Amino acid sequence: MMIGSSNNLLHMTNATMHQEDLGKAVHALLARRAVARGLANAAGDAHIDAAIERLLEQDVRTPEPTDEECSRYYAVHPEEFTSGTLVFARHILFAVTPGAPLARIRAQAEQVLHDVRTEPARFAEFAERFSNCPSGKQGGSLGQLGRGDSVPEFERALFDASTLGVLPHLVHTRYGFHVVAVDQRIPGQLVPFELVRERIAACLRRTVEEKALIQYVKVIAGEEGVALPGIVAAATPLVQ
Repeated sequence: MMIGSSNNLLHMTNATMHQEDLGKAVHALLARRAVARGLANAAGDAHIDAAIERLLEQDVRTPEPTDEECSRYYAVHPEEFTSGTLVFARHILFAVTPGAPLARIRAQAEQVLHDVRTEPARFAEFAERFSNCPSGKQGGSLGQLGRGDSVPEFERALFDASTLGVLPHLVHTRYGFHVVAVDQRIPGQLVPFELVRERIAACLRRTVEEKALIQYVKVIAGEEGVALPGIVAAATPLVQ
């Protein structure tokens, strides 16, 4: 596979070395090499960037990831390819606003929690009667939730336990106190390899390209005796 973007190289080296002048130095180095190869008339040529692209296409080639390599990555990093756990939940919100009587609101929420745990079938009734959330009119239903769909403190209550039914304690968030019922949990599942093979290949391809590009710059710097900030010149050949 050919690598056809010097912009990727310049971005990557800058991000790695955190040197403002490194990108310019690498660009100048590649421009001189492109001129020496007859791909441009001069380093200041208006088409020098296109010449650098052709230079990289000719000189920097990396192999395509094999099925075996992709399969091995898949086996070692299953967490990257597991769909998220989902929950179906309901809540009754007792909103807390600035200046509101916090103790009284909490006491009411605690009483409703007690009543709902005693008679869980009346959850929708209590939600419609007490909840300060619009979902109260739908029995407190929040529908299907995944990680990232709610504020962190509410998310922890939903996902950091395996409890089903009405949770035994109030959930306190920035919005107030919640009586929460978890009706269903759908565990995350490993996505089949066939569906993520191209995604894995792209990841492996980027990694190899970055290494090859850095090595290419090191070799040129070594040949020209040029010092680049954060890059040690090398005389070893480019990894094919």
